[in-house]
Amino acid sequence: MSKTAIATDTNSGITVEDANSLGIFLLPMSFTVNHKDYREGIDLTQSEFYQIIADPKTNVSTTQPSPGVLIEFWNDILHDYEEIVYIPMSSGLSSSCQTAKLLAASDFEGKVFVADNHRISVTQYQSVIDAKALADSGLSGKEICDKLEADAAESSIYIMVNKLTYLKRGGRVTAAGALIANVMNLKPVLQIQGDKLDAYSKCRGTKAAKLSMLQAMKKDFEGRFRQHIENGSMTLHYAYSDMTVFEVETWKSEIQDAFPGFEIHGSPLSLSVGCHIGPGSLAIACAKRSDR
Repeated sequence: MSKTAIATDTNSGITVEDANSLGIFLLPMSFTVNHKDYREGIDLTQSEFYQIIADPKTNVSTTQPSPGVLIEFWNDILHDYEEIVYIPMSSGLSSSCQTAKLLAASDFEGKVFVADNHRISVTQYQSVIDAKALADSGLSGKEICDKLEADAAESSIYIMVNKLTYLKRGGRVTAAGALIANVMNLKPVLQIQGDKLDAYSKCRGTKAAKLSMLQAMKKDFEGRFRQHIENGSMTLHYAYSDMTVFEVETWKSEIQDAFPGFEIHGSPLSLSVGCHIGPGSLAIACAKRSDR
């Protein structure tokens, strides 16, 4: 029997194909579209999803994994492994992490370690990559979990929202506010620092929003993350929702020009994020690499 398995959910941006190649276990997140349940990456593709939610009458909601689903998922893994490090999305953005922690403590003590290092999307991806490397080097589940949680505050995300239409649907902005912003071509930039989502800036057009995000990341690199930059432990990422290949490659090139020398990882935003901010969104993110 192998020792430590690494598991996560699709909020990390990891696909089924990615999980198989990385040697990790993936739990598809569930969401409901017009009262019908879907599993991300299993029942619906990204392009199909955005086509569906383009209809303003579409009702979309996300659901956290039930205890029963988690129990089955973990038990299947434990047939072949002694223990699991499970990395869900940040507890500050969903209650699914707390549910997993309570379940692990009550029914899987010493076998499942739930790491809450306050990350989502590409920063959560980095945690999974680090955890797998730590497991391969022989660290225990508890040791891996402790390392990930010690780095909980060492990441940053900036997201440009293309249109406020989808935030309006979720009640996060008024209909009038969304209409004015769309008419004036305003592109809000949001930030995720640890477990909190906040407004960062409001820009006129995509070009200005991109510049705002790049400047914000440079400020982070020169300030709060300077030590990680100097010792080479900071990673750089980008994410997007329903963009053309050209648009994505352009954004990647702009990041590379602003931060030469970095190997940059990118992936689509998970559908549970995309349903709130809609298509056409771009993000830049960084995350400290956990020590091996």
